[in-house]
Amino acid sequence: MLPAVPTAPQAEKRRLPRAAWLAGAALAGLAAMPAARAQDGPPPAPPPGGEAQDGTPGAGPDAAADDLLRTPAPPAPASPPAGQDGPGPDAPTGPNEIAFETDTLSYDSTGDVVTASGNVVLRSADRSVRADEVTWNRATGQIVGRGNVRFVDEEGNQLYTSRIELTDEFEAGAMEDLLLALREGGRLAAEAGARGDDGTVILSRAAYTACAVEDAAGCPKDPSWRVTADRVVYDPADNRVRFTGAYLEIFGARLLPLPGLAIRTDGRAVSGFLVPDLRVSESNGVEVSGSYYWRVADNKDLTLGAHVFTEAPPMASAQWRHLTGSGAYQITGYATHSSRISDFTGAAVSESDPRGYLFANGRFQFDPHWSLTGSLRLASDRTFLRRYDISRDDRLRSTFDVERIDDDSYLSIAGWATQTLRIGVPQGEVPVALPVIDYRRRLADPAGLGGTLEFQLNSLAIMRDEGQDTRRAFAGARWDLKRITGLGQVVTLTGMVRGDVYHSDENALTETAVYRGNPGWETRGIAVAAIDVEWPFVGELLGGTQVFTPRVQFAASPPIRNLDVPNEDSRAIDLEDSNLFALNRFPGYDRVEDGARVTYGFDWELQVPDWRVRTTVGQTYRFDKDPGVFIDGTGLSERVSDFVGRTEVRFRDFLSFTHRFRLDKDNFAVRRNELDASIGSKRTYAEIGYLRLDRDIAEEIEDLQDREELRLATRIAFARYWSIFGAGVFNLTDRQEDPTLTSDGFDPVRTRLGIAYEDDCLELGVTWRRDYTDAGDARRGDTFQFYFALRNLGFR
Repeated sequence: MLPAVPTAPQAEKRRLPRAAWLAGAALAGLAAMPAARAQDGPPPAPPPGGEAQDGTPGAGPDAAADDLLRTPAPPAPASPPAGQDGPGPDAPTGPNEIAFETDTLSYDSTGDVVTASGNVVLRSADRSVRADEVTWNRATGQIVGRGNVRFVDEEGNQLYTSRIELTDEFEAGAMEDLLLALREGGRLAAEAGARGDDGTVILSRAAYTACAVEDAAGCPKDPSWRVTADRVVYDPADNRVRFTGAYLEIFGARLLPLPGLAIRTDGRAVSGFLVPDLRVSESNGVEVSGSYYWRVADNKDLTLGAHVFTEAPPMASAQWRHLTGSGAYQITGYATHSSRISDFTGAAVSESDPRGYLFANGRFQFDPHWSLTGSLRLASDRTFLRRYDISRDDRLRSTFDVERIDDDSYLSIAGWATQTLRIGVPQGEVPVALPVIDYRRRLADPAGLGGTLEFQLNSLAIMRDEGQDTRRAFAGARWDLKRITGLGQVVTLTGMVRGDVYHSDENALTETAVYRGNPGWETRGIAVAAIDVEWPFVGELLGGTQVFTPRVQFAASPPIRNLDVPNEDSRAIDLEDSNLFALNRFPGYDRVEDGARVTYGFDWELQVPDWRVRTTVGQTYRFDKDPGVFIDGTGLSERVSDFVGRTEVRFRDFLSFTHRFRLDKDNFAVRRNELDASIGSKRTYAEIGYLRLDRDIAEEIEDLQDREELRLATRIAFARYWSIFGAGVFNLTDRQEDPTLTSDGFDPVRTRLGIAYEDDCLELGVTWRRDYTDAGDARRGDTFQFYFALRNLGFR
């Protein structure tokens, strides 16, 4: 029978403590011990007349007199009787000096054997041994420890066994009925162990697990998985354990042979095959995927994968990761040759072509100020990622950004390009931005005025193969001064000036007229001044503290030539609580609010034990009759804006509720209704997300169409380690809200359901997902995925 990995109570019955490494040429152990037992050294001295902490009978206060740790010396008896040969108590010591403490020390002059019994502790350099009894044969140099042996090496790893042999070099030899604990995690039990001539340690009939064998209450539990092996060899030269005849057992059932299995005892990764994945999908049939992990060096690795399908040609994948002296990067790729739908107008035209996906990203820090960040994402066609379930993104962005940052300045030289995966969107109309340059310089207390002055230089070039090209540059400055009055008001003064230069061509190719601007060169000047006053009031309420903060902001700007310049980055405008008091409600630089306006509202916050409630409400009044820069339906297009607000409620980490809204100022119709809520613990919870945009914006205005969506997710834990989970995304938009859709008001987009098991060292489960829309060769239908991961064994 193979030995089971014992729990602590079992180990005590067998006089076999719990865990460790073998040091030096001995076996390096396999599992983290509780802090009180992982110390490199003897256990605390027993109480007077009592027992040692590990159960060894104590010898009372007189045992301290024999503590020779204070004067280290090799284990030796007192001087032999007169006339007898043998070293006396002054035997020389050297670098391999062994210091010890014991309750009782005796010497057999006939066999020249020293015996220490009781609570025996030996130390040599950073290694230690604790045992009930230790004998030292002075003639052979052999040291044998028996009973509740604990060996701790210089790395803090531990070995527990009933019997161990040590040389006078303090290296372990033969062992019986042993248990090893790896500092990085994992336990290895074996019937016997011995040192080989080459310095390796050989274990016979062994069992390994990375699972805890006790629960949080200290009660024994069976490990979820273990690896059994006929033979285990530890090589201390490269900190590696190799298994022969290894099998993986899950919940006691032998499932999978593991030929060539090896693990490292220092926690670093080791080359080998990863556990395969199994998936069944409508587009590809049954998929079996496996990977080989190659640890090229300590700072680089390569993972090679193969994917085999019953209804599609095979696919290869690879991932390269490299940690350099100045940063890190990774490159991931997929490649296959398969048929795809090339015409999305309804005709089923298929082409068989090379297909694939390339993803790379990285960051490099050249010195404390300069850095480079970049990413590359490219797909062969618009449905590859979705068909092979790699990603559900509908656009892929490739970027680079060179930055210089110090205490007072910031410089960014960046660029980006986007590949659209949306059906029916021409790639030529998607912009490429190169370069995007932004420089900022901040000065504190300029000219003794107080506050902060920030200068900014910015340029942008946008190019399209089939659309409008735009180039922009501006220079600006912004001054902010914040003061607190004697009555407690927080007053912020802001002033901003900016000068812009634009050049654009082929403007007529932009379908939305208000985004085009005038072709050729255009210039404009911008000046904005604002004063913002907040006045917080603090008081008690319901046994807690409430803070009520009325707020008012006045901002003014002369007329700005907004419609004369193109709009590339300020299109998604919508009045929200997040931009209510912003100096410019537009998200980018191409559009800036002009005229005079006053914005008013309040923040209210209540904190009581375990509860927190926050709410914000506000509105804007414009002094101009016709703020023509705003599109009807955004909440800002009339003199008086809509009402906007947000409410947040939190109860400990159990309940979270956030509601955002925009109410029509005329009839209080809900133009924006957004809800995000979650309740439960980390293991059992329910989440809901709901968004409805009913803004009545003209159909020809892109980026601002109405939507209604519902998101649900839940997870229910049971039987301690098991859980069931589900999620769904539903499109509630009907044809009245978006005439381009054929929805009847309730269209599931994607649903998911699964069951999973997860403990401290094992994760497995099965997931069912259903997609409800077709996109070329990525067909609607069901997908089933089976997975499991073994922690601390290099399996995923």
